[in-house]
Amino acid sequence: MAANEVNRRGFIKGSVVTSAGVALGLASFEEQNLLAKMTEGGGNAKQGKAAAAAAGSGKMQYGQIKNLKVSRVFCGGNLIGGWAHSRDLIYVSPLVKAYHTDEKVFQTFELAEEMGINTVLTNPVSDRVMNRYWNERGGKIQWFSDCASGKDIQEGIKRSVDNGAHAVYVQGGIADKAVRDGKVEALGEALDYIQQFKVPGGLGAHDIETVKACVKAGFKPDFWVKTIHPDTYWSATPKENRKVFDVVGPNSGNRDEYHDNMYCRAPEETIEYMAGLKEPWIAFKVLAAGAVHPRVGFKFAFEGGADFLCVGMFDFQVREDVMIAQNILTGELRRSRPWCA
Repeated sequence: MAANEVNRRGFIKGSVVTSAGVALGLASFEEQNLLAKMTEGGGNAKQGKAAAAAAGSGKMQYGQIKNLKVSRVFCGGNLIGGWAHSRDLIYVSPLVKAYHTDEKVFQTFELAEEMGINTVLTNPVSDRVMNRYWNERGGKIQWFSDCASGKDIQEGIKRSVDNGAHAVYVQGGIADKAVRDGKVEALGEALDYIQQFKVPGGLGAHDIETVKACVKAGFKPDFWVKTIHPDTYWSATPKENRKVFDVVGPNSGNRDEYHDNMYCRAPEETIEYMAGLKEPWIAFKVLAAGAVHPRVGFKFAFEGGADFLCVGMFDFQVREDVMIAQNILTGELRRSRPWCA
């Protein structure tokens, strides 16, 4: 290695103290406390790594989905695939895709694993980079696939399983459209097809009406993947203008209506309805695609009943997000829904 090159892992470990010192002047009180704990052990690399992996206030917590041990917070795949929700900023998705070279994805996964994250949820088209990471870098991160590729959902399911997906589910947009269009039975058929492969299978949704329709139809997924986020941020659609299934489009030209700006139309109703379901719940879009701070979004989702959070994270956000999540999980949580995983 050239003298001016920096080993990534060495840089991460060595920079914990430096980054903590800088952040102490910028972060909130809770983050200051967590960063201070991360630096305990001084120059001892082993202690420093253990402190970082523990995220300052207890090691990463895990739940169970069938035979899979899953970290309470794990990586979302939209940023990796370049599908950034960006309201009306047309340059964001190409920028995100350009940033996430294979090497950057590998770095993000490695950092996530160091921090205790053991799962990523992404699209079947990421199968190539997932297999490169496993085979070339020795990564162990689990892959949950949304199966949204190919001419139909069964093709996406088979592609995912054939390429190593540990669990698969019907992507929320696909499920929302099926329910909206009166094709609920197609979701049951997809779930039956998943079960043939002996991997955990789930159903996704943005709109709570999709979950209700699936429950009414008698479907029994191994887990749900449902959006949840507060609706108090600036660009949220006014309540009086929200429409069932507006999240699957089309986008409106009216600034007071849906335009890729809101992913859980009815958060209070979602919390109330999901409380009655016993299957594990993976919550996604918990930050409303970057409109909500993790301190707010994570707490809202966990207190709302979510068992796991799927969070889109750049590499430079992974450590902070884990720290925030662990601080919330080890603090006082006011959950009405029991942990289901």
